[in-house]
Amino acid sequence: MKYHLYLLVLLAIFPIHAIAQKKSLKPSIGIAASLENDSLVTAAGYSCIVESISKRISPKTVTAEAFNANVKRFKNLKTPVYACNIFIPGELKLVGPAVDEKAILEHVEQVMARLSQTNTRMIVWGSGGARRLPDGFDKKTAIKQFIAIGKKMAAIAQKYDIVMVLENLNSTETNFINTVKEALYVVKKVNHPNLRLNADIYHMLKEGEAPEIIIKAKKYLAHVEIAEKTNRTLPGVEGTDFRPYLRALKKVDYHQKIVMEGQWKKAEELMMAYQYLNKQIEQVARE
Repeated sequence: MKYHLYLLVLLAIFPIHAIAQKKSLKPSIGIAASLENDSLVTAAGYSCIVESISKRISPKTVTAEAFNANVKRFKNLKTPVYACNIFIPGELKLVGPAVDEKAILEHVEQVMARLSQTNTRMIVWGSGGARRLPDGFDKKTAIKQFIAIGKKMAAIAQKYDIVMVLENLNSTETNFINTVKEALYVVKKVNHPNLRLNADIYHMLKEGEAPEIIIKAKKYLAHVEIAEKTNRTLPGVEGTDFRPYLRALKKVDYHQKIVMEGQWKKAEELMMAYQYLNKQIEQVARE
């Protein structure tokens, strides 16, 4: 009798649906893929797509007619476009002696004005070419430049209700902001809700960056991307154990998207990768 009474009290405090909802809070898996692969991505179980700004949005590369067609496609996909990448063209230098701030901000405004016409509200800010330091350029000066332009870009993002997530890029792709630690420093200094952090686990692996930085980034983390280290393959090809990073994400209660950004050719690879990563996510969730 006492047991039943205790159970009733417990259920009154913690309803079953609330307990079930808490247990279900874990990251869902997305993939960087072309819109043409919508059906394949959906069949494999992915929750979202990340597409290219230069391919679908940017007025530098996409005509008004093509953009309008893309808007319609975005809104009729089986798997939605959650975010867009390939943001700032390499010729628009964000740091160094040849920064054209007016041109940068015009591009940002145009891209965000277009993106706001879709259901997509996130931009992955990698742009390794645009942020590459010229030889001999002072890194401290570059950081100040990047923070200053970041603040102005974040203000535009707020205007259009878009969140930019700054991505760590490994040193084979650029020579500036190569770690989550460095990206976190910039995001903190910009100090704007429309600039958050993307922890890319592939780049972390390339730079030998430990999962613990994710714990320190808790307040600012809004997005995660992933691939295997050697050839940027999808999870499961090399058999990478991502669980140390997934445990760090669990500790900070991260349950947004984990997006695969890697090389693949066949539909079977999509299915295999999804199952492989999902298994590790499930294992960590049960720990």
